[in-house]
Amino acid sequence: MSMDWDTFSTWGHRAADWAADYHRGLRDRPVRPALEPGKVRAAIPDSPPEQAEAMEAIFKDFEDIIVPGMTHWQHPRFFAYFPANAAPISVVAEYLVSSIAAQCMLWQTSPAATELEGKVLDWLRQGLGLPEGFSGVIQDSASSATLAAVLTMRERALNWQGNKQGLAGNGRLRVYASAEVHSSIDRAIWISGIGEENLVRIPTQGPSRGLDVEALQGAIELDRLEGFIPAGFIGNVGGTSAGATDDLQAAIAVAKAEGLYTHVDAAWAGSAMICPEFRHYWEGVEQADSVVFNPHKWLGAQFDCSAHFVADPESLVKTLAIQPEYLKTQGADGIINYSEWSIPLGRRFRALKLWFLLRGHGLEGLRTMIRNHVSWAGKVHDAISAMPAMEIVTPPMLSLFTFRLVPEALRGDAAALDALNMRLIEAVNNDGRIYLTQTKIDGKFVIRFSAGAWTMEEQDADTAISVIAEIAANLTDQGGGAA
Repeated sequence: MSMDWDTFSTWGHRAADWAADYHRGLRDRPVRPALEPGKVRAAIPDSPPEQAEAMEAIFKDFEDIIVPGMTHWQHPRFFAYFPANAAPISVVAEYLVSSIAAQCMLWQTSPAATELEGKVLDWLRQGLGLPEGFSGVIQDSASSATLAAVLTMRERALNWQGNKQGLAGNGRLRVYASAEVHSSIDRAIWISGIGEENLVRIPTQGPSRGLDVEALQGAIELDRLEGFIPAGFIGNVGGTSAGATDDLQAAIAVAKAEGLYTHVDAAWAGSAMICPEFRHYWEGVEQADSVVFNPHKWLGAQFDCSAHFVADPESLVKTLAIQPEYLKTQGADGIINYSEWSIPLGRRFRALKLWFLLRGHGLEGLRTMIRNHVSWAGKVHDAISAMPAMEIVTPPMLSLFTFRLVPEALRGDAAALDALNMRLIEAVNNDGRIYLTQTKIDGKFVIRFSAGAWTMEEQDADTAISVIAEIAANLTDQGGGAA
């Protein structure tokens, strides 16, 4: 018999109990499962069931087939990529959102959801120290926010004719960003029709790996001389690879003087700006036209939840809004329909989890978490820098840094060093106690360490230190890991 709302209560309780037990036992699980492509797929029947199955059987298969094949993003020793946290209070809010199951595309389809979104985004704005001129909207991801920004750049540069006339015959637009920006910027350039060849990659410099502002100025001037239309600049704060961060104050000043729309991608690092002592990383952000950061990364909100702030909402709405008769709200003035601020028409009730989160922990509770992560990452950094044959490649940016193993016998052999460090990260991840990911810095294969799990404690930093030291020593003892 299929589930009804009477039996839902029983299974809702069971699911909540399972979730609590799962999180309490995460330290005892490997962070990442053994990678066996096709194992889960093979365990699932090829054809769908014709008749309803018992919930007991479905739940058992969830526990026996699905969970063992999952990478545990909420694990306290998840040091890979960036965090995608889910504070318990955020999970409760999502439970309620799923139960209400509202479509929040218009004010009239969900008045409370719309008005809460405006209020809670303003709470976030205040928490980040952004000026009152910014208005916020919740997008599904930084990718969508950046696409919305790129489309606004395009429309503004084409005097709002791009949506109507298309790009043909309107001249070639240019968008400028450092070589360290996230791949979502490339995708936004593709989807917007501007084209990959018109994303101008500005070289980076210095330990912050920020873009060369003089090179930005020169690129804009040269493009104008060659008949291109400079449209926008995308600034980077805390890039995914190694935390690259632009000098926003200087770069935005150049871009604004040239009439460009400016967008700042602080998808990960933006959460840390609730701590006043970290705001120097994005000094000048108040001059940007738009800013994005993801509370679903480091702030504890359940995925998906991306905060997109704009200085001029009218430009965003002018770019994205379509208002057929069936989407109009009659008899209500001064309302906001956030679907006109977003690429999708359909919208989830994402504001509730932010409201619960900010009230349940307060800004100071969230600041404490972020400060701890930065401090504990610093502890891991210092320990690795003291290990034999270890090299810090990029210094800490908040809770992110990169390193690699460089035995004396292999110095100068780039291919052998890359192969050794690939074996090191594979051995660490197969061990299961911690999870790391890799990147390339100036052509070198290096290992990233990124602290940010909601449940992380100092003991987890200590575990990371011991695991890395143990496995690196084993590889070195095997002759430097030479191929």
